[in-house]
Amino acid sequence: MTHINSIGLDNQKSQALVTALNTLLSSYQIQYMNARGFHWNIKGRNFFELHLKFEEIYNLLLEKVDEIAERILTIEGQPLHAFSDYLERSKIAEAKGISEGTAALENLLAGFTTLIGMQREVLAQAGDAQDEGTAALMSDYIKEQEKLVWMLKAYLN
Repeated sequence: MTHINSIGLDNQKSQALVTALNTLLSSYQIQYMNARGFHWNIKGRNFFELHLKFEEIYNLLLEKVDEIAERILTIEGQPLHAFSDYLERSKIAEAKGISEGTAALENLLAGFTTLIGMQREVLAQAGDAQDEGTAALMSDYIKEQEKLVWMLKAYLN
């Protein structure tokens, strides 16, 4: 017998999505903190433009952190909220002591590449669960971040 939650999704598939989304949420939180640290600590010739760009990036990431947590709640899960959980579950490592522009940009580029891969997995899982809301969110994020990856790579070349 299939158990359906209040928005019409299979409970078991939704809970599997909650697990995947909590790992994604954790990775977003670390990517956010990395971008925030780069914004605070950047030095050098491109300080002014990179300081602003890192702020733009961390604001985009923070918006998605909230959206992912709210999606987890919508599909009747519990979003992680302890930083120790984020560190344990994240697929992105903390960046420490980076103040040079190229190193910071390369770190963010690697992080976004990781996020895109994770979001593709969640997108497939959401499709299998017939969870259009999660699928649409992932699709929007992937599209936006593919463009950002292209721009970061172009800047670094």
